Amino acid sequence: MVAPSEPSNTHAVRGHALFIRRFELVVVAGPDVGLRAVSDADELTVGTAVGANLRLTDAAVSRLHCAVRVTPRGLELRDLGSTNGTFLGEHEVAQVFLRGSGARIRLGHTTVAIAILDDEIEQPLAPTARFGELIGGSPAMRRLYPLIEQFARSDAPVLLTGETGSGKELVAEAIHMAGPRGARPFVVLDCSTLPRQLAESALFGHVRGGSSVLDGERAGAFEEADGGTLLLDEVGDLPVELQPLLRRVLEDRTVRRIGGDQARQVDVRVIAASHRDLRVEVNARRFRADLYYRLDVLRLALPPLREREGDVALLAAHFWRTARPDEDIPPALLAALVAQGWPGNVRELRNAVERCALVGWTPPPHSEPSYGQAKELAVRQWERQWLERLLASHDHNLSRAARAAQMGRSNLRQLCQRHGLRPAGEPGDPDDAPGGFGD
Repeated sequence: MVAPSEPSNTHAVRGHALFIRRFELVVVAGPDVGLRAVSDADELTVGTAVGANLRLTDAAVSRLHCAVRVTPRGLELRDLGSTNGTFLGEHEVAQVFLRGSGARIRLGHTTVAIAILDDEIEQPLAPTARFGELIGGSPAMRRLYPLIEQFARSDAPVLLTGETGSGKELVAEAIHMAGPRGARPFVVLDCSTLPRQLAESALFGHVRGGSSVLDGERAGAFEEADGGTLLLDEVGDLPVELQPLLRRVLEDRTVRRIGGDQARQVDVRVIAASHRDLRVEVNARRFRADLYYRLDVLRLALPPLREREGDVALLAAHFWRTARPDEDIPPALLAALVAQGWPGNVRELRNAVERCALVGWTPPPHSEPSYGQAKELAVRQWERQWLERLLASHDHNLSRAARAAQMGRSNLRQLCQRHGLRPAGEPGDPDDAPGGFGD
């Protein structure tokens, strides 16, 4: 097993550039023997869909079956919610990290060999630790800044992916501000908070009398963003019945208000964001494939804070100065923050720093905690120990552990994330976890 901190030979920083090794996927058994795909970026997808990089004809393979991606830990193989699963040897895997060439994966009736090639792809790294409101000096962030500049020059749709709290809205605004639309409206519509019966109106507007549940007349988000940029945040939560309407607007650039007969021309650059992988949603038929391909023209994957080496200290110091501009963050507090895991990403770090700046912070060794603090600490310690025992007794399998604890799988997952524990097969889980494979 490979420790998460051990560097790989597929991902290296030299000077002001990131170098990632090319890799290839070759079909060695099944209906498409000899078919191959060579990476020209850091990820290849396998499936039967038109948009798959390695497009198979095997009927037992899902449309977007699995993906292979270059990471600092090696090649990440991840199943995309396929119907029949992805197998490495006799083990069905949700996610695993591979080192070196020679791995063979089985999907449906097809076997694919994975080989790391000798040549590299060079990606520039920005020389600064800031871009607009974005702060981050890690290679994972500095590789984004040139891409933001490049994407800003285009009007093509952008799909932003990343965990909750990783800064997708800030990146969307940075793309908007860096481009020719920067002086025009930047409108954010959070699809996860839209009541189902109001979602269409929020997007496209309505006329007076056009609906029994809507009063008056209003413009939708597309009209409000005319000439500028519309961010569809958590687009994966958009009701399925509205997805064809959104695709139509992206194609013909006109909107029609509910109850109206007038088609209104709109000039809007669309950026979509999701904390979930929309390819998994497509396989589950919760998201339409045709809309996914309309949105996934330019894609930017935002790194979680745990992959941004050195950025916790940089961000914490910035958040502290924002709250208390006349003083630097206490070194002991900074050290304590750097030592913690941040499953809530940048948003959680900012809240923690602002709370300390406003209500004060005392280093734990030099003071007795209050009754409430002591109780909270004791409960948290007991909770973590209970979780560790529960997971260990069920081979770190989340489903089996949840059944044994008589609690919902999603509730147990959230509890594990709160303590920085990742059961086998969960997104981001280390490949040295016992078992190393998913449910």
